[in-house]
Amino acid sequence: MNNVIIYCENENGKIADISLELLTKGRSLAARLGCKVEALVVGTHLHGIEQTLFAYGADTVYIAEDSRLSPYLTQPHAAITIALFKEVQPQIALFGATSVGRDLAPRVSSALNCGLTADCTELIIGEDRLLQQIRPAFGGNILATIINPDHRPQMATVREGVMKMEALAVPVHGALLRLNVHKYLNDSHFVVSIIEPHIEKRSIDIKGAPIIVAGGYGVGSKEKFTLLFALAKVLGAEVGASRAAVDAGFVDPARQIGQTGVTVRPKLYIACGISGQIQHTAGMDQSAMIISINNDPEAPINKLADYVIDGDIGDVIPKLITAYKQNGK
Repeated sequence: MNNVIIYCENENGKIADISLELLTKGRSLAARLGCKVEALVVGTHLHGIEQTLFAYGADTVYIAEDSRLSPYLTQPHAAITIALFKEVQPQIALFGATSVGRDLAPRVSSALNCGLTADCTELIIGEDRLLQQIRPAFGGNILATIINPDHRPQMATVREGVMKMEALAVPVHGALLRLNVHKYLNDSHFVVSIIEPHIEKRSIDIKGAPIIVAGGYGVGSKEKFTLLFALAKVLGAEVGASRAAVDAGFVDPARQIGQTGVTVRPKLYIACGISGQIQHTAGMDQSAMIISINNDPEAPINKLADYVIDGDIGDVIPKLITAYKQNGK
């Protein structure tokens, strides 16, 4: 009762990274509140999945397993989640800000008559023991802090990559509770069925890239972004971009990094022509090493960078490519 619960997405028995990130965050929230962390998994092929969740700090794992529950369908997943939340009465419920989470969480919050904060980038327990849900507002120009003092659970969806994913040194010796699916579901929950799922694989995946070459509006044009792609190719890196560069049409929106894009933590982040506004730096300031290439010595990104190259990317990047080809392994 009154614990922190995480809805854990899975595909064929593998827990999604965002859910493990939320479990990691859930541990710190629960420690601050003096309560436990719980996890709900709905789907098929879930044998042994609780071991992963115990490794990330779940004290209790609820499993609803049925051959009809995968792939994801709104009605049965919502019915199970709503019914369980009514039974266990969590004080905080967290979902990933994914296609599943953005569909499921609003339905759950509506059924339970509680608020929902979408696309959070940080979660903090305040002195009043309320969950402070922080998210971008006004197009990412400010950060809004939202609290829900009157209704429970306090619900939020959290963007992928903004929380660290960290397993415990020693897994929790937790409790596994298998839910009786037939208690929550009937035929009316399956009036819609998926005949054959077709899922297009993500062609651009910058979240897990160890090296990122990112460009901002200062790159100047879509044509000049080819320099960044050339550098990324020799480094084995991915290309990212600021929102300004995406809005200008220089690159695909899937490459956007920042509060309204993807959050990344690469070993090396090369920022090219990026001014360094908070909307962007919030999505990359945890990079292990940051190199800034900029012809503006006063650019805010330079204060964050480990190394600054003062110059035009049209001159600097070709020299970097040549140097790496001559001296790289």
